[in-house]
Amino acid sequence: MDAAIAKRRRAGVILLDQQRRVLLFRGGDPARPERGTWWFTPGGGADPGETLEAAARRELFEETGLRCADLGPVVLQRQVAFQFDGEVYDQDEVYYLVRTQAFDIDEAGWTEVERRTTQEHRWWRLDDLAATADEVYPPALVDLLRAVA
Repeated sequence: MDAAIAKRRRAGVILLDQQRRVLLFRGGDPARPERGTWWFTPGGGADPGETLEAAARRELFEETGLRCADLGPVVLQRQVAFQFDGEVYDQDEVYYLVRTQAFDIDEAGWTEVERRTTQEHRWWRLDDLAATADEVYPPALVDLLRAVA
């Protein structure tokens, strides 16, 4: 039986610190552990009636503990279809660029799904990110950051 496709809007935040490092989380799909893991930016789905900007601020606080008054510009918009945790998604995404100082992540706001699927977080230097064989989302993140950083 084919799964229903869920339409979703996601607000991602690309956090870039004063040393030009980007904060990424590593996790995987618990329904498909054979897929391995990948790195991704903070962010998540917008709630019904919530703007993408409000979703970005909320998700950033929940996932990192950082309160952000200025999200900065939208530097990427894309549409992607994927499967995660037994669901199939058709997702519209926007990514905001936020410049910040490096800080320690506060996991207190993580949801049960985030706790179950997120294995680590790390501030990546762009050269190290460019050299990794690991999957990184959004694709071409290094090129995007080199163009805007």
